[in-house]
Formats: sequence, structure tokens, C-alpha cells
Amino acid sequence: MAEPHTDSFEHEAQSPIEAHGIIGDMRSAALIADTGSVDFFCWPDFDSPSLFSALLDTPQAGIFQLAPQLSDARRLQVYLPDTNILLTRWISESAVVEVTDLMPIGVEVDDLPRLVRRIVMVNGSADIDMRCRVRHDYHRAVTRAGLDGDDVWFEADDQPTLRLASNQPLQVKDATAHACFRLEEGQSAEFILGGSEDPLVRAGQGDQCLQDTIAFWRRWVGQSNYRGRWREEVTRSSLALKLLTSRKHGGVVAAATYGLPETRGGERNWDYRYTWIRDGSFTVYAFMRLGYTTEANEFVRWVRGRVGDCCEEKAQLGIVYSLDGREELPEFNLDHFRGFADSKPVRIGNGAYKQHQLDIYGELMDAVYLANKYGEAISHEGWQHVTTLVDRVCEHWQEKDVGIWEIRGEGRHFLHSRLMCWVALDRALRLANKRSLPAPFARWDAQRQAIHDDIWEHFWDKEAGHFVQSLGSQEVDGAMLLMPLVRFVGASDPRWLATLATIERELVRDGMVYRYRNDGVNSDGLEGEEGAFTACSFWYIECLARAGRIEQAHLEFTQLLRYASPLGLYAEEFDRHGRHLGNTPQALSHLALISAASFLDRKLSGKATQWQP
Repeated sequence: MAEPHTDSFEHEAQSPIEAHGIIGDMRSAALIADTGSVDFFCWPDFDSPSLFSALLDTPQAGIFQLAPQLSDARRLQVYLPDTNILLTRWISESAVVEVTDLMPIGVEVDDLPRLVRRIVMVNGSADIDMRCRVRHDYHRAVTRAGLDGDDVWFEADDQPTLRLASNQPLQVKDATAHACFRLEEGQSAEFILGGSEDPLVRAGQGDQCLQDTIAFWRRWVGQSNYRGRWREEVTRSSLALKLLTSRKHGGVVAAATYGLPETRGGERNWDYRYTWIRDGSFTVYAFMRLGYTTEANEFVRWVRGRVGDCCEEKAQLGIVYSLDGREELPEFNLDHFRGFADSKPVRIGNGAYKQHQLDIYGELMDAVYLANKYGEAISHEGWQHVTTLVDRVCEHWQEKDVGIWEIRGEGRHFLHSRLMCWVALDRALRLANKRSLPAPFARWDAQRQAIHDDIWEHFWDKEAGHFVQSLGSQEVDGAMLLMPLVRFVGASDPRWLATLATIERELVRDGMVYRYRNDGVNSDGLEGEEGAFTACSFWYIECLARAGRIEQAHLEFTQLLRYASPLGLYAEEFDRHGRHLGNTPQALSHLALISAASFLDRKLSGKATQWQP
């Protein structure tokens, strides 16, 4: 057996957010750095406690390291084409080594996730180090480990038990599995981590898992109808969105992670492992654009359960839920974690579930409308629920709320919230007409007109010469970029163009768009600033294209693609150097890329836009 590498894993610096790839099985997901370490993994579900949390603390908080001892190696990561199978490669003077990481897709939706890691010596020879340090319950529980024949088990009181299997001899020290061995050219080793009672967690399964998983992802990608010039980028975005989708429930988590900061050293560190009505509804647009009607219909069915519950209980529709439909998501701080880039507190849960946000009705109704237009027709019960929600919009659209950006300060009259209330009524009326459904047409139409008039009268600032973020302000925000995208205002309307010019002047920096600017008194209820918002940046490109500024949109889009991670993934935000900030990969970022790429490609190709919201 080779001697352990003298460099200690205990003192490694955290890898940048953009230096991570993601793998998953649509029940959970893992982030793997280009160093060969699994730095983040929640098990068995997206919102379960993390087992590997090195991304948010140190390797002591849990890490699964698999790497050769090649100090001079160049490291690269790439996905197997049209899959979510990740390859990490080390290329040195003396050797070429490749680690393949994947999570097999279970036969049943309740099958426990398995993490499969296979290392191959492509050229030369090298010593290999493996460390698997499982730490249960966000590193709050005491994890024990021991040998069981050739395998290693991990357990903690009242926590799931896991097992690590390998075709290499394993040792246990300090509740951590170790293996140090040498591989010659053409040789390989494999490691499989999963449930302790899972019969598929055994050595020798790696090759079959790889072939089955390749077949699954390529079969799914083959359903896409996108044939544009950015096929690779759109396919990667669609694969990222699919990874964030629950096979069992149909909901879509906003991101795979929790606690990653929107500014280094700041407090804007949220848990995004839940399904927002807004983000999930936007995802329907992306799936529909690409021809993935099954995923869109499954999300609508997931929403139907939430809407049905709130209508039956005569309660307010929640803005965010767990994948299994739980609405209460109490927020806690993991004070024992230092945070990524020393950004504290690291939060789990999300207090936004208590908030009042009116815009969700518009995003939801747009998704229902599109699902009916391109997918399954709405049921009788579903339409009854819709009429209840739309009536609620009629009653409450004039109220204050905290808006799309979930400010933690006082509520306001936000333009975007008012806009999406208009969308809710507009899409409901369109759907009723299209399907000949019964509806109080006169009342709904009167309310739609009232909202329309209110926006033009009260949110257009004559003195400033542009639309404003909220009543009484003169600020703009990135959500206003949706005004022409939802067809409230023409993309070349002079008033909109004046607003777009103000957004460019106030919020755009090298194609990266900020959601809003703090006015120095923390108007959003939080300390510090944040990065540029990825989704807003893609919305901006689509606005340019719709306004006829095609060459500029093309250039901005090309530049924004350069800010992706080496694997084509996007987090929530960018810092001023274009580095990634916030939770990752972010569904909203990738669906906005798909929308911008689809529209811009058609404009550049001179094709009519067949897909219409």
C-alpha cells in the first residue's frame, strides 16, 4: 500500500464556487470541486442535513476526497456530453488521471441516492489518496465509523446510516475512511457511498451504473427541440434544471445549496433548497420552450396540490414550500460553520415563507396558461382553484408587499408586484376564452384595466422620465426588465426605452445587471451590498433583442457566456470580477439563459418567434 500524501487535507482552502460541478439523481445532489473533493452533499434529499459541508467550513465538516499525488498537475473538469456525469482530470508530466463522478438514477423514485466515484490511470502511474469523512446533521452530530468486512459504515444517533464500498482496501481513523494505493496505466478503482442496507452499494457496480446513467441522460436530452446556435449552453442549462427537479414530487428547488453568500463576508446567506412558486413557474417556461412538456406538467400537478390546500383552508398561497409540500420552513443559523469566505451566518430554513408577496399569482397564472397552451388541459377542479386565486388578486392587488426580491424591511407598493397581478388577470382571461371556461369576465377585465391604469398613472415618474421601482421612489430595479417580456408594454415603446436607458445607466456593469442599488440606509432591511444578479443579466439581453438592438444583444450574450463556470454553470450572482456568488447552480439563472438564447437565436436567424408566452 502506498504511503499517505504528506500534504494534509485538513488545511486546504475552500475552492471557489465556480470551481465546482454538480451531479445528482433528482432526489439529491453533490458539488464536486476540481480538486477531486465532494465539498457539499445533502442526503438522502435536497433539503436533508448535509453530510459533506467543506464548502461552508473546513474539511473537518465533511469531505470526500479522491485525487492523485501529482503536485504539478493541471486540473480540468468536463461533463460527458449530454449528461450530468462529471469527469475531473489531472494532467502532469508523468501521468494523466481521470475521476468519473455520477449519481445513478434509481429504479423507483424512493430509492436512496448513491454516489459513485471511479478513478482511472489513463497514462503513467501515480499514488492515489482517498478520504471519506461523513459528518451527519450539518456536522452537529457525532459521527462514528467502523469496518464491516471490506466496507466502512458511518452512523450517528437518530441519523441515517451509510456505507462506503470499494475494490481497494479501506481503513478507518478518526471516524474517516482512508485508502492510499498506487495505480498503473490502465488500472482503476471505484468507491460507492450510499445507504447501509442498499444492496446496490457494493464494489463492482461502477461500470453498469455508468452505462445506465449515460443512457438515461442522453435519452432525456434527446427530447429537446432546441436546434439553435447555442445548443451546448442551452443543453447544459436544461440538464442543470432537470437535476434540480424532484422525480417524486415534481417540484423544482431554487438551487442545490444553502448558505453561500451574495457578497463575500456578508450576511445575505440563504437556504435555497426549496421550491418557490415564482421560480418554479418560471421553470415551466423554460421546459415548455425546449419541448419538455412532461416536466412542465409535473410541476403544474405539484402546484395543484399547494393551491388545493390553500383554497380548501381559505388560506393565503405560500410563496415557498419544501418539495413534499411543507410550508413552514423555520430559519436557523449554523453558528459552528465559518461560512464560505468567512460569510456568516450560515442559514438553513428560510423565513421568507412568512412573507406576503403578490407577484407569485402572476408567475403562477402564466405557468398555468402555458401548460394549458402547450401541455395538458386544466381540469374542472383546477379551474375552480384558479378562479379562487384570481378573485383573491382582485381583492388584494392594491396592497403593499415585500416584492420579488423578498426585502426584509417594510412592505411597499412595488411595480413588479403590480405588474404580475395584471399578468394573473390577463392570463386567466386568456385561458378562460381559449378553453371556453366559465369566469366573471366583466369583473376580471375591469380589474385588469384598473391595474393597467394604475401602473401607467402612478409608477411612471414624469419628472424622472422613467418607470420606478416602487410608489414614491425614483429608483429602478432589475425586475422591471420583465415588463416587455410579459407583454405589458411594447419593447420599443418610448417610455419603456427611457426606462431601459435608466436601468442601463444605474444597474448595468459590463453586461452584469444588479437587482437594485442600496441607497446607503439598507433599504432592503439588510447590511451590506450584493453582487450582480445572473437572471436579470439574461433578461436584459432579451430586452435588447426585443427592442431591435440585435448586435448589442448578441455581443452582451457572448460576453455573459464567458462568466459561466468552466462547466457552463451559473450561480445566483457575480461579484465585480465576474466570479460567482450565491447558491449554485441557480435554476432562475439557467432558465433565463434558455429564454434569452431561444429568442436571440430566432432574431439572428430571421425566424418568426413560434413560441409565444
